Amino acid sequence: MIDQRVFKFPGVKPAAAVMAVLTFIQAFMIIFQARYLSIAIVNLWHMKSVRTIVAPLALFAVAFLARHLLTLAQNWLLYPFVEKTTKTLRKQFMAKLFDLGPSVVAQKGTGNVVTMGLEGIDKIQTYLMLIIGKVLDLSLTPWIVLIYIALIQWKEALFLLAIYPLIIFFMIILGLAAQAKADRQYAGYQRLSNHFVDTLRGLPTLKQLGLNKTYANNVYQVSEDYRKKTMSTLTIAMTSTFALDFFTTLSIAIIAVFLGFGLMNGSIQLLPALIILTLAPDYFAPIRNFANDYHATLNGKNALTAVLDVLQRETPTDRDLLPVRDPVWQANDAIKFDHVNVSYGDADKPTLKDINFDVHGFQKVGIIGASGSGKSTLINTLGGFLSPADGQIEVRGTTVPHLDQQAWQRSFVYIPQAPYLFHASLRDNLAFYAPDASDDAITAAAAKAGLTDWIATLPAGLETPIGEGARGVSGGQAQRIALARAFLDDSRRILLFDEPTAHLDIETEVELKQTMLPVFDNHLVFFATHRLHWMNEMDYILVMDHGEIVQQGTPAELQQQGGAYVRLRSEMEGATVK
Repeated sequence: MIDQRVFKFPGVKPAAAVMAVLTFIQAFMIIFQARYLSIAIVNLWHMKSVRTIVAPLALFAVAFLARHLLTLAQNWLLYPFVEKTTKTLRKQFMAKLFDLGPSVVAQKGTGNVVTMGLEGIDKIQTYLMLIIGKVLDLSLTPWIVLIYIALIQWKEALFLLAIYPLIIFFMIILGLAAQAKADRQYAGYQRLSNHFVDTLRGLPTLKQLGLNKTYANNVYQVSEDYRKKTMSTLTIAMTSTFALDFFTTLSIAIIAVFLGFGLMNGSIQLLPALIILTLAPDYFAPIRNFANDYHATLNGKNALTAVLDVLQRETPTDRDLLPVRDPVWQANDAIKFDHVNVSYGDADKPTLKDINFDVHGFQKVGIIGASGSGKSTLINTLGGFLSPADGQIEVRGTTVPHLDQQAWQRSFVYIPQAPYLFHASLRDNLAFYAPDASDDAITAAAAKAGLTDWIATLPAGLETPIGEGARGVSGGQAQRIALARAFLDDSRRILLFDEPTAHLDIETEVELKQTMLPVFDNHLVFFATHRLHWMNEMDYILVMDHGEIVQQGTPAELQQQGGAYVRLRSEMEGATVK
C-alpha cells in the first residue's frame, strides 16, 4: 500500500518519529477513556452516589479531549512536511521534464503529463497526509490495546489476536482486486486526459472538416469507458468496506457473547467486561480507517508512482552531441536526413518512412501534402519532439541520433497552428524566447509583426494580461505575437512553421503573409502547409504522401517533373489532372 520510496523523502523520518510518539500517547488516551467511562457506568449500575462518577467522567473527558487534540496535532505537524514535499516534487518534476526533453511528453502524451504535474501532485499530497498517519496508527494502536485487554482477560485477547490476521488476509485479497481496478481506472484517466487535450487541439480542424459531430461519439465512448472503470472500482471499494464492517462487527458481537457468559457464570466482573467491550471497537478502528482511506489513496499512490518513475529516469546524455556555437546557424551550415524512420510510441509501422533530404544555409523549405501525409510529424521531428527509430541525422557535420539537442533547441523558433499564449502580460508573452529583452527591443519587434495599432487599443498596452482567463486574442493576433518572438531573438536562425495559417480566413492570411515574409530573410525556414500559394516563396519543396517524401526540389523543377506536386496543385485548385 505504501510506496517504500516515500521513506526516502527529506524530513520524512523525523516527521514519522514525532507522529509515532503522538500515536503511542493517543493509544493510552483511548485506554484511559474506555476505563474511566466504564468506571462511571459501573458506579451508576451499582446505584452509587452521583459524586462517585464525577471524577471518572472528568478523567474520561480529559482523555477524550486529549485523544482528538492529538489527532489535530498530528495533522498540524505533518502538514508542513507534506506541503514542502509536494512543492519539491512539483519543482523536480518540471525540472526533470525540461532535462528529459520533449520526448517524454511525446511518449506519455501531453494530457497525461499535465495531469501528473497538476492534479497528480495534489493527489500525492492527500496520499501522504493520509497514509503516514494511518500506517502508524495501524502499527501501534491495536497492539497496545490488545496488551491491555490481555492483562484483564487473556481469552478474549487471544480471540482478538486470532481474528485479526483473518481480517487482514481477507482485506489483502479485496485490496489487490481494488488495486487492479484502480490501476485500470488510472490508465483510463490518463487516456481520457490525452484524448481531451488532443480533442481541444483538433477541434478547429474537425469543425472545418464538418466532423465535429461525428467525433463527439468518440468523445462519448472514451468518457463512458472511464465511467465504467470508475464504477467498477467503486463496487470493489464498497464491497470491501461492507465486508470489513461485517467481520469487525461480528467479532465484537462474539466478544460480547463471551463476556455475557462470563458475567453469568461469575468468571469475570462487570467492570473489566465493560472495559473490554468498550475497547473492542477501538481495537478494530485503525484497520477500518486504513481500509476506508485505502481506496481514497489509490489514485494518489498511482500518481506518486508515475511521478517518481519520471523523476528516476536517467537524464539523456546524448543531448549534448551537437557543439554549441554562436551564432548557432550560419550560411554554410547544413542539415541532412538519411533514411530516417519515425514512429509514435510502440507503433509497429513507422509514421515517417525513409525520409531523405539535404538543405543548406538560409534556405526556405516548403513541406506540402494532403492532410495526414506526415507534415506535422516531420516538423515535430525537426523540433526534437519525436526521435527517429532508425536512420541518421547530420547537423553541421555532426551525426546525432535525434534533434533533441540542447544546441539545436536554442537555435529555432517553433510557430504552430495556434501559438500558446501564457497567462501573463503581453510583454512577457512577446519576450518568451528573450526574457531579458529591453522595452525598445520589444516595441520594435511588435512593430515588425504589425502589432503596434492593436497594442495602442489595449487599456494597459504591453502590460495588458492575455492568455487563458484574461483578454482574448484572435488567431491572427496570436500568430503575430509568435512572429514578434522570432523578430525579438535574432540568435534563433531556424524557423519551424506547422500550418501557421490553417485556421485563418484568407484576408487575415494575406495581411499576415506580408508580415511573415521579412522574417524569412537570413533564416533557415521549414514551412509545412496545405495552402500552396506559400510555395511561390520557397526555395525548395518537400512533397509528402502517407509519411514519405515522394518528390523534392525547387518549385521550377517540380513543375517540370509533373507527378505528385503538379497533381496536388491541381487538386487544391479544384481541377484534376489525369
